[in-house]
Amino acid sequence: MPNIYDPQKYTIEDRPMENFLDADEIWDILQRNENPDPGRVREVIARSLDKNRLTLEETAVLINANTPELIDEIKNGARELKEKVYGKRIVLFAPLYIGNLCINNCAYCGFRADNKKQKRLTLSTDDIRNEVMALEDAGHKRLILVFGEHPKYDAQFIADTVRQVYRIKHLNGEIRRVNINAAPFDIEGFKTVKDAGIGTYQIFQETYHKETYLKVHLGGKKRDFDWRITSLDRAQEAGIDDVGIGALLGLYDWRFEIMGLLRHVNHFEAVYNVGPHTISFPRIKTASGFKVRDDYNVSDEDFTRLVAILRLAVPYTGLILTAREPAHIRDEVLQFGVSQIDGGTNIEMKGYSKQKEQQDLDQEQFSIGDNRSLNEVMDELIGHGYLPSFCTACYRLKRTGEHFMEFSVPGFIKRFCQPNAILTMAEYLEDYAPPETREKGYRLIQDNLKEYSDDQFRGKLIQRLERIKRGERDLYF
Repeated sequence: MPNIYDPQKYTIEDRPMENFLDADEIWDILQRNENPDPGRVREVIARSLDKNRLTLEETAVLINANTPELIDEIKNGARELKEKVYGKRIVLFAPLYIGNLCINNCAYCGFRADNKKQKRLTLSTDDIRNEVMALEDAGHKRLILVFGEHPKYDAQFIADTVRQVYRIKHLNGEIRRVNINAAPFDIEGFKTVKDAGIGTYQIFQETYHKETYLKVHLGGKKRDFDWRITSLDRAQEAGIDDVGIGALLGLYDWRFEIMGLLRHVNHFEAVYNVGPHTISFPRIKTASGFKVRDDYNVSDEDFTRLVAILRLAVPYTGLILTAREPAHIRDEVLQFGVSQIDGGTNIEMKGYSKQKEQQDLDQEQFSIGDNRSLNEVMDELIGHGYLPSFCTACYRLKRTGEHFMEFSVPGFIKRFCQPNAILTMAEYLEDYAPPETREKGYRLIQDNLKEYSDDQFRGKLIQRLERIKRGERDLYF
């Protein structure tokens, strides 16, 4: 059988796009903006607070602002900006691992092909049903399905899996948005997946530094840097205008990776007139057969700082923080950057239906830092005044891609997101929350209702809340 994963075998039709990133340009910009004047740093923060996306030069100014005073100002600016754009809303989701077969050799990943310790499994139809029912019984409405890269997980397999997940209903539970984290396809493959009704298609470059990329991606199709970095261009060409990018922090200098992410944003906006829907920035973690080295370790101090910089750089892009991080770090960065988190996460194969904490690293891609149940996460968010949201309205009303930008850039998205967060939160309180969380949640809803100056709109929202209490579901603006 021919090696279809050999990058040299691709035809020009498969690879019409070119790498848009110049590493020397990024380092030149960072070096030009070393030791910025405090006044210049404050000018950049002020420009972001006017809801302007920052340039690479401006982002480099923030990255190079190293004094404790300026770092505090960056964090305070990010906190203010997040409140302006997102309010107190935090979107919740859960990852569901469908299969850990993989033909790639990524040094940092427990799924890598040469890891003989990994217990390989692809969920059966019954397995998927059991996992989704367990997630629905916890209260989840939004999932991201995760797949290794393997011939078995082709575009049709992913599309069929997505359709199955949407069909599964249990008690009051249903999954309303299925996002994907999987290997890249050609344009026709992305079209096949799109037709299944997916939400966001998420592909991480891992590192934007090509030399480092080749050092850690030792074999398999993923070793082709250019095929990877142009993957979401092919998704856009296939009609998937809702995409997510990311970098795995700890493989290379975090300052370069933040600039690489922003360069990727620039590329999307220049070519497709729309930025990515989300940006992820996970820190590398211990995995089966792999231990983290200190070469490019990102400290907690630098991590919380870079989240604030990202928020200022891209005011309207969702920032995702996963359960890789421990609760205390997640709690801190929620204040000034993050808009989406996972809750009640279990990344062990068939882990949700087992209803126990992860214990076997050889059935996981990496170790996680937050094992709290969904309700524990909900309860804590509510206690801090956040509005946990399972909203899927923008996706289902076609407010994605350019349409999402039309709504969000002027700031109108907050008019939809906050009331929809309240409505999905009320569903959770009615169907899944224990009495104490339910009581706290409704107090928070009442406090938020008082903030609406438009009496007519507040009345419509209250009417929808009463309909939810009477048993109606899936109401949104």
